[in-house]
Amino acid sequence: MFIATANILDTIPPALLDRMEVLGLPGYTEEEKVGIARRYLIPRQIKEHGLSEERIGIEDGAVRIIIRSYTREAGVRNLEREIATICRGVARKVAEGALEVINITPEDLHEYLGAVKFISEVAERTAEAGVATGLAWTPTGGDILFVEATRMPGKRNLTLTGSLGEVMKESALAALSFIRSRAEELKISEDILGKSDIHVHVPAGAIPKDGPSAGVTIFTALVSLLTGRPVRSDVAMTGEITLRGLVLPVGGIKEKVMAAHRAGIRHIVLPGRNEKDIEDIPEAIRKDMTFHFVDRMSELVDITLRGDGAARAGAENGNKTSKNRKNLQKQ
Repeated sequence: MFIATANILDTIPPALLDRMEVLGLPGYTEEEKVGIARRYLIPRQIKEHGLSEERIGIEDGAVRIIIRSYTREAGVRNLEREIATICRGVARKVAEGALEVINITPEDLHEYLGAVKFISEVAERTAEAGVATGLAWTPTGGDILFVEATRMPGKRNLTLTGSLGEVMKESALAALSFIRSRAEELKISEDILGKSDIHVHVPAGAIPKDGPSAGVTIFTALVSLLTGRPVRSDVAMTGEITLRGLVLPVGGIKEKVMAAHRAGIRHIVLPGRNEKDIEDIPEAIRKDMTFHFVDRMSELVDITLRGDGAARAGAENGNKTSKNRKNLQKQ
C-alpha cells in the first residue's frame, strides 16, 4: 500500500487516479492553527533552537496575529517558519547575554518578523463603485479575489484582462448580455450601455485564473459600475450564472468560506443549491457568518450593493439564514 499527498488532482493521470482512494483534507481554522502551534510547533521550535519554555513565551494573541498578518495558507507550514524566526531572534539575545524571560506579545512581532505581509484590502478596494469581492478555490485552500470594472466612451466593446481562462471570459460575456437584456429592470440607462466601452480586470494579472465560480462576482461588479452603487465591503460571493438569470451551484464552499472568514468578511452570498454544503463548515466559523442564498441574479443587487434596498434585503436574508443555521446546528 502506498500513501501519497498532493495539492491538486488535475495533474494525476486518470488511469492512476481511478485506482486511488482519495481523502480530501480541508484547511485548518484559526482556532485549530492556534492549538497546533501551542501543542506542537512552538515546543518543537523552542527545543530545536536550544531554548526552554522558562526562557521564552509566545502569547496566543501573537500567534493569531502571525496567522492573520504574516501567513496566508490552508496548513501550518509557514506558521512554523515564522515561529522558528522568532526563536532564532530570541536565541541570539540569549547568546548576547540576555537573562530575563522573553515573552513575545503582538507588539513584539515587528521586531522579530518585520512589517506585516498581508493586509485586508476589502474595505479599501470596494470603496468605489465597480469593484466586487469574490471567493475562489486554490490548490492550497480558498482565497478571495477582486473583480474590477470601469467604463469609458466607446461602442459597447468589452475588454477582459488579468490572465483569465475561457470559462471566466464566458462568464463575463454572459453577465454583460444579461445586464443589457434587463437594463430597465436594473435601472441602468440605455445611453450608458450604448455609448460605453467596458473593461473588466482581475488583479494579480501574472497569476492565471479560471473556473466556474466568478460569474456572480463579475455580474455584481458590472451592475455596481453601471448604477454607481458601491458593493458592500463586508460581503463576498461565489456562484456561476446563466443567460436566463439563474445562479448555479459551485464547489469548494468550505474552503471559500474559511478564506472569507480569515479576511474578516462575515456575509457570504452562495447559490441556493449550495445551502447543504454549509454543514461541512466548522461550527465555530458558521456562528460568525451570515449566509445569503440566491437562486436568481436579480436577487444579488439588493444584497450586495449599498444604497436603496440593501439594508432591507440584507436583514431579510440574514434572518432567513439565521434560521437555516440554527436548524443545521440542531442536526
